[in-house]
Amino acid sequence: MKFLHSMLRVTDLAKSIDFYTNVLGMNLLRTTERPEQKYTLAFLAFGSGNQENQGELELTFNYGIEHYEHGGYFGHIALGVEDVALTCEKIKAQGGKVTREAGPVKGGNTIIAFVEDPDAYKIELIQMGTHQ
Repeated sequence: MKFLHSMLRVTDLAKSIDFYTNVLGMNLLRTTERPEQKYTLAFLAFGSGNQENQGELELTFNYGIEHYEHGGYFGHIALGVEDVALTCEKIKAQGGKVTREAGPVKGGNTIIAFVEDPDAYKIELIQMGTHQ
């Protein structure tokens, strides 16, 4: 088996693409318009999309939906970064929302932080080299 992608439903596709590309540094790989089915898809990744075993993020915009209830079933997306504190500062400088500043995880040494995307999905930043 191969991990292909994770999907998030978003309420403003352009705003979400801007966040994931300009704030987090992902690349927009492709979009798919499905007007008859009333949705649009956008696929993003940190690489070119041609890399073996690279997971992608699928953003799904359903026409006419202005809000989603997140419920208690979804936790977060995790991204490995070189420097969590510096990444948080860059995200804040671009208008991003940091909900937990950089620091060690409770009961451990791994440096983490949490940020939110425009639809309030949680994204955990994990400092590479400290993940245990």
